[in-house]
Amino acid sequence: MPELLLELFSEEIPARMQARAAEDLARLLGDGLKSHGLTFDTIRSFATPRRLTVVVDGLPARSPDVCEEKKGPRVGAPEAAVQGFLKSAGLKTIDQAEVRPDKKGDYYLALLERPGRPTPEVVGEIVPEIIHNFPWPKSMRWGSGRLRWVRPLHSILCVFAGKVVPVAIDGVVSGKETRGHRFMAPKPFAVKNFQDYEAKLRKGFVVLDGNERAVIILDAARALADKERLELIEDEALLEENAGLTEWPVVLIGSFDESFLEVPPEVLATAMKTHQKCFSLTRGKELANRFIMVANLEAEDGGKAIVAGNERVIRARLADAKYFFDHDRKVMLEERVLKLKEIIFHDKLGTQYGRIQRMRLLARELALMVGADPDLAERAAILAKADLVSDMVGEFPELQGVMGRYYALDQAEDPVVADAIAAHYKPVGPSDQVPRDPVAIAVALADKFDMLAGFWAIDEKPTGSKDPFALRRAALGAIRVIIANTLRLPLHGVLHSALGAYVVAGIRIKDEETVVNDLLSFFADRLKVHLRDEGARHDLIDAVFSLGGQDDLLMIVRRVDALGRFLDTEDGANLLVGTKRAINILRIEEKKDNRIFDEAPDAKLFELPEEKALAKTVDDVERAAAAAVSKEDFAAAMSAMARLRAPVDAFFDHVTVNAEESELRKNRLRLLNRIRATTLTVADFSKIEG
Repeated sequence: MPELLLELFSEEIPARMQARAAEDLARLLGDGLKSHGLTFDTIRSFATPRRLTVVVDGLPARSPDVCEEKKGPRVGAPEAAVQGFLKSAGLKTIDQAEVRPDKKGDYYLALLERPGRPTPEVVGEIVPEIIHNFPWPKSMRWGSGRLRWVRPLHSILCVFAGKVVPVAIDGVVSGKETRGHRFMAPKPFAVKNFQDYEAKLRKGFVVLDGNERAVIILDAARALADKERLELIEDEALLEENAGLTEWPVVLIGSFDESFLEVPPEVLATAMKTHQKCFSLTRGKELANRFIMVANLEAEDGGKAIVAGNERVIRARLADAKYFFDHDRKVMLEERVLKLKEIIFHDKLGTQYGRIQRMRLLARELALMVGADPDLAERAAILAKADLVSDMVGEFPELQGVMGRYYALDQAEDPVVADAIAAHYKPVGPSDQVPRDPVAIAVALADKFDMLAGFWAIDEKPTGSKDPFALRRAALGAIRVIIANTLRLPLHGVLHSALGAYVVAGIRIKDEETVVNDLLSFFADRLKVHLRDEGARHDLIDAVFSLGGQDDLLMIVRRVDALGRFLDTEDGANLLVGTKRAINILRIEEKKDNRIFDEAPDAKLFELPEEKALAKTVDDVERAAAAAVSKEDFAAAMSAMARLRAPVDAFFDHVTVNAEESELRKNRLRLLNRIRATTLTVADFSKIEG
C-alpha cells in the first residue's frame, strides 16, 4: 500500500521542543487520517534542528465509502423541525427520508451516503489544519504572513505514493524537495519516498533519527575519553540536548587551565554544561581539566578552530565562576541570612527569612525523633537557604545547597551542618539519593513539611496535572526519606507543628485539624504512587489507611507488605472472599434494618457446630492478631488471620444467615460483624479488590 511522507522544514527548532513536536505531529496526522476513515499500518516521526518529519506506511489510495443514518423528528412534528432536519441532512423533500418505527412512534431517518475521496485530497485538507493549529509552547509570526510557527517555515515536503500532495500555506507551497546540512550540503534535492529521503539526507550530512544521533555522540565521547585515559561524566539530559542541536554530530575534546580546578568541580561542570553544552571528564575521582564538545559539522582542519573557540569561551566562563566563588567566600553565611528578608518565598507565605525561622524550630523537633543533635539541626536549618543570595547561586540556581556546603566548610562550620545544607533539598528526583545523616534528615524533612503545610494553609494545593510548586515531589521526597531511613514519625503531630508555626507567623487557618487530615490524605495518595512503583497494590494501601489514625508511614508500608504476602497465599485469597461475603451481607442487612449489628453474639443461640467453631476461632484470632499488631509483628498477625479461613468457609457452606427466626438471624449477623471487626485489626478488607 502507498506511503505518505511529510516534512516541515524551518529555521532551527529549540532542542527542548523537538521530541514533543515530533510526537505531536504524528499524533495529529494519525488522528486526522483516522477521522476520515483512513487506516494505516505504522506512523513514525523524527526531528532534527531544522525539520519535523513523519512517515505513514500502509495507507489506502482513497478513503472508504460511508453510509450514515441521521435520525430526524417524529412524524407529525412542526414544520420548522422538519425543515431544519432536511437542511442538516442535505435533503430536498421529506419524501427522500425513510420512516422508522420505535416505542414512541414513527420518526424520519435520512440515509446519507458519502463516497470516499482520494487520499491526497484528504491529506491536503489535514496538513494545513495541523500546521495552523500546531501546539508549540512558543511560536512566532514573521514577514507579512499570518502563520505562527516556532521559527520561520521554509518549505513543505509532502509526497504520497511518489507524487506531490498540493499544500499551500502563507506562500509556502509543497513539493518533493528538501535540503541537507546547512553548510555541508545546502542545495535542494528531490526524493521519491522515505527510504530515498533518509538515504539522501545521510549523504547530505543529516542523521534523521535523534536517538541515532545520541548514540553517535555517546559512543564517540566514550571513545575519546578512553583514548585520553579519562572517564566521561554521562548526562542524559545534556546528551539529548546535543542530539537536538546537531544534524551531523562531530565529537571533539578540549582543555582548560589546571588552575581552575581550585574551584569546586560542580561549579566547573555546571558552567561548561550551561554555557557551552559540554560534557565534563574525570581522572579517577577528580575532575580533569578536559571537556567534550559536540560540533555540527566536519571541519576541514579536523575541528581545531572549533576546539580553540570553545576553549576561549570556557576560559572566560570559568574565570567568571572562579570570581564568584572567591568573592562569595568573603561573606559569612550567617551574614547572608538577614538578606533572605529580601527574597519572597510566596506572596501569601512571606520571605525565605521567615521560612527558615519556621524550619529551625521544626528541625529541632524532628531532630529528637530521628536521633539527631537538635543544636546542629537548628544551625543547619538557619544556614540552609543562605546561599540563595550568593553570586554563584544567582548565576547557577541549580547549585543551591551545593555552594552552601562549600561556603560552610570554608567558614569552619561543623561538617555535619555543611553536609546537611547540601542534602536538605534531596531527593530532587526518583533516582536521586536520600539524605542519610540524622541532621540532614531532620533539615530535609523540615524543609518539605514546612512547604507542604504552608501551601495547604493558603489552599494552594495541586489540581489535576498542575503542580506549580512541586508539592507532589516534596511529599514523595519526604516519604522516601522516611522509608529509606526506617523512621518512626507521627505525621499527624508533625504536620500540626508545621501548621502551628504559620499560625504564629500570622497566617489564619480556619480548621487546622481538617487541613492536617487533608494533608494526610495527600500523603496517602503519594505513598500509593511510591509503593505502586515498588510493585505494591494501591488497594492494599487504602485497606490499611481506612483503619484510621494511620500516620506512621513506615508502619503502613510494613502492614501493606505483610498484607500483600498474606493475600498471595491460598489461605489469604480464600479468607478475602469469605470476609468480603460477610461484609456484603452485613452491608445489605444493616441498610435494610437501618442499624448496625455490633453487639456481641449470644452463644446460647448458636444451633450449628459451624457457628460455635467460628465464634471460638474469631475470639482466639482477634486476641492473637491484636497482640501481634501491638508488637508490630504484622506477619504474625496475618498468620493468626489465616486460622479464620476454614471456619469461615464451613460457616457459609452450612449456615443460613438470614434465618426465618428473627433472633437467630440477628445473632448470625452479629457473628458476621465479629469477622469484620477481627479483620479490621490488620486492614479494611472491604477496600481490597478481588
